[in-house]
Amino acid sequence: MYRFLLTPRWWGINLFVVLAIPFCVFMGTWQLGRFEDRVQTHDAAEKQPAPGTRAAKPIDELLPVSTVTSGRPATATGRYADQFLVPGRKLDEKTGFYVLGMLRTDSGKALPVVRGWLPGEPGRTAVSAAPTGTVTVTGDLQASETPSTQGVDTRGGLPDDQLGMISAASLVNLVPYDVYDAWVTVQSTGGQGSGAEALRPVPAAVAQGTGLDLKAFQNLGYTGEWFVFAGFVLFMWFRLVRREAEAARDQQLGLVTEAEPEAGAAAGASSGAV
Repeated sequence: MYRFLLTPRWWGINLFVVLAIPFCVFMGTWQLGRFEDRVQTHDAAEKQPAPGTRAAKPIDELLPVSTVTSGRPATATGRYADQFLVPGRKLDEKTGFYVLGMLRTDSGKALPVVRGWLPGEPGRTAVSAAPTGTVTVTGDLQASETPSTQGVDTRGGLPDDQLGMISAASLVNLVPYDVYDAWVTVQSTGGQGSGAEALRPVPAAVAQGTGLDLKAFQNLGYTGEWFVFAGFVLFMWFRLVRREAEAARDQQLGLVTEAEPEAGAAAGASSGAV
């Protein structure tokens, strides 16, 4: 009764099932592992002291930025060079812009420093000049932004003194010196120049890939989907086998002959032609 499983058509179906089920299980396990990694990272972050309460270290000792070093206070010494305004950034539900200074260190590389936030639009609000001379800056370390970072403007067409994304990749074409693949946000903005509104400190953002956010639970949802796919493939295979076996049994009992389906098909073709 089950000899049909050895036919070429069923060899193809069986091969598909044999490959599809392990693939679905593998993908579901992988998504579950990603969710568990996020849970472990979240638990580890909860047990560690708040990044801002830890002692500041030189910027070079904290690079590259990771989930452990993100938010840690970093120090760098140098002179401010170019200054950019980063529009479209929100603080306390108000739209404004960041004031970003490029701090050139003794190594020749420049560290992007967010000196603070101002409400309004760039060009319509007075901005204080960066401190002159050699200064030591302490700020919370942040990873370079990506196009998916909230607030980033990837449309382009901004004026020369404005920047849509704080990253070494976007700055390397705007300044004639190397740039650190990171940036810091200072929490003590200091005094401002005459006629300029006081800069407000920009809080450090939580490192990407940590915390039980929506993306973490998406991984958990994908886990369920892949296991459902595996169960659906197996269910459909059993259903097809059962239907084929019932047809073979009816044929053996003489309830259905091989000619009947062909005759029915011919009759259908004839009626369609009419």
